Amino acid sequence: MSIDALMQEAQVAIANAQDLASLDQVRVHFTGKKSQLAELSKSLGKMDAEQRKTEGAKIHALRESITQGLNERQQFLQQQALNAKLASESIDITLPARGQQAGSTHPVSQVQQRLTQFFTKAGFKVEEGPEVEDDYHNFEALNIPSHHPARAMHDTFYFDAKHLLRTHTSGVQIRTMEVSKPPIRIICPGRVYRCDSDQTHSPMFHQMEGLYVTENTNFTEFKGMIINLLQAFFEKELTVRFRPSYFPFTEPSAEVDIMDERGKWLEVMGCGMVHPSVLQQCGIDPEQYSGFAFGLGIERFAMLRYGINDLRMFYQNDVRFLAQFA
Repeated sequence: MSIDALMQEAQVAIANAQDLASLDQVRVHFTGKKSQLAELSKSLGKMDAEQRKTEGAKIHALRESITQGLNERQQFLQQQALNAKLASESIDITLPARGQQAGSTHPVSQVQQRLTQFFTKAGFKVEEGPEVEDDYHNFEALNIPSHHPARAMHDTFYFDAKHLLRTHTSGVQIRTMEVSKPPIRIICPGRVYRCDSDQTHSPMFHQMEGLYVTENTNFTEFKGMIINLLQAFFEKELTVRFRPSYFPFTEPSAEVDIMDERGKWLEVMGCGMVHPSVLQQCGIDPEQYSGFAFGLGIERFAMLRYGINDLRMFYQNDVRFLAQFA
């Protein structure tokens, strides 16, 4: 085939290519290793010098012309494809809006607000403290020295030997007693951290601890308040028991259980009278003052109130789950 005929054929093929894939096939057909253009280039070796110079220039011009035609067609097809994509993705601003769905307070926050409301009506103040705590306020001041076996109760996230993510909000109680004089009546809600994760435990969860220090309180008064709290929170009459237990910072100590519909006991919180050593450590005379303290898991109360059996559901951000608490 002559050079002119090959050029005409290439121009027609390029013009007829309707997409980038077919254009690439045209490129291989006319400029590939097995193309007629490649065969013409190989034939130059059989020509004398003068003829090789003349024919070589023509072949080079043909290659340049085909390449230019391919590039121009490629740019056209790319722009065409982009325009088609933009057209398909365009938004009709005249269509009505989808509307918005109102959110709701997270169930853990709802429970915290409900508990806080009970205690503030009883005259308690809400106190907060740092989540990155020092060893003294998280352990030492709570009658838990470095050699104390109760340290094994806490799987703690340490930053260094003296700083950690708090394992309870009891440090807020210590900080309050250090700067306040009795009577003290506070609750301390907030996030706490433990190295634990399963169906009923989370590395981060919420606690609410309470402290009441005055001249004449006793365990009987404390029991009455806790029973009132549980019955107000669950909105029904409950069978409640106080089971003797051990906490380094309270003496005597107890764990509080409630009886469910099946007649089984469920542990809901820990409590006790503030240990005299803790009061003395904070500059409060244990001969003159006494106090009680308690701690409860907010997620634990939420699970019991709403019948949830997997703690992790609170933190998976599943809208279908959260919408039930709107």
